[in-house]
Amino acid sequence: MFSSAHIEAVRMALSSILAHKLRSFLTLIGIIIGVASVVVVGAGISGLNRYVVERVSKVLGANHFMIARMASSGRTSDEEWERRNRRNKRLELRDYDYIKERCGECRDVGAQADTGIDLRYAGQELLRTRIAGVTASMAAIEDKTIAQGRFILPHEVDHPALVCVIGMDVRERFFPATDPLGKTLPIKGLPMRIVGVEAARGSMFGQSFDNIVYIPLTTWGRIFGRRQSIQIHGLAPSRELLPAAIEEARTQMRGRHRLRYRDDDDFGLVNVDEVNRDVDQFTGGIAMVVTPITLISLVVGGIVVMNIMLVSVNERTFEIGLRKAVGARRREILVQFLVESALLCAFGGLLGLLLSAGLAELIGATTPIPMRVTAGYVVLALLVSGSVGLVAGIYPAWRASRLDPVIAITKS
Repeated sequence: MFSSAHIEAVRMALSSILAHKLRSFLTLIGIIIGVASVVVVGAGISGLNRYVVERVSKVLGANHFMIARMASSGRTSDEEWERRNRRNKRLELRDYDYIKERCGECRDVGAQADTGIDLRYAGQELLRTRIAGVTASMAAIEDKTIAQGRFILPHEVDHPALVCVIGMDVRERFFPATDPLGKTLPIKGLPMRIVGVEAARGSMFGQSFDNIVYIPLTTWGRIFGRRQSIQIHGLAPSRELLPAAIEEARTQMRGRHRLRYRDDDDFGLVNVDEVNRDVDQFTGGIAMVVTPITLISLVVGGIVVMNIMLVSVNERTFEIGLRKAVGARRREILVQFLVESALLCAFGGLLGLLLSAGLAELIGATTPIPMRVTAGYVVLALLVSGSVGLVAGIYPAWRASRLDPVIAITKS
């Protein structure tokens, strides 16, 4: 519990701070900037993490994994990547059929192949459009939402049909004022009848997910060649069964490629959980580098506070001497200046928190990265700034408590 001496120390500390408002504010600039930097960087890193995870989950879908010729995490070195590039085999439709027939733990299995071209239609052009050859099951595996029409049907894959489903960017560029369903979009000189429009999926770091055209995988092979490797996509019945589905698909693929027990996989495998772990590791690495740098400003601010508190002790030697002469103990003088230093920095932390909230709102409004200053950051800002104040005030408070009352009164 707080005693009357503690309450008096707080009252005197507030009185001293308010008596020198401009000096107190200038002293706190370092603390304000330091706290704002730490909070904004923390909110930015967590916001970046949420943004990437949400985008990845939206693009890949839940409970989803992929087998490809080259699919690896960001931890792979350049040398390892080159080694795998030489070793790994091209995946074919026969591999897809094999996994689809034998993966009992998979709820569904699909296949996809991609390439990029520049689309031209009715005098308009759309650069670097992704042409995705897909099986009908990819709609469910990647949890696609069709805004108009329908997705590719199984018989259109079995018997290569000249049909396509377009993304929202393609619709807005080539068919802004008309219904695109039933229209013909030329791809590599072939007339592809539009049967559906995918709902907008947004973008990530400026890369749009809506600049895309889906066509049957077999049609894609006839247009772009069957020698290119495909991707095999699997969907587990639930999040809990995802590891079992991945392991069964991996085992079946190893058997398909006649790999021995000690042989490394000659294919890549990736899933949403692995991507999310890589994202966490990446943002964690950023935090480890950036956070100590932002803390430097707090250290500088603490040094400034210590300097001002030393000046305050020198200015108030008469007050200190008088208090000790009428019975104040060293502990009471020590507490008075520690409380004053801690309160000074806590005010700085509060102002820094308000500044960071404004910056977070500005960044969130001008970028796609969500920025939120949570209650945890409020507590962190006040605790850190108050702690800096306590540490910075220890030496000045100790000096004040050690002053001899007679010398202090005489000197002043």
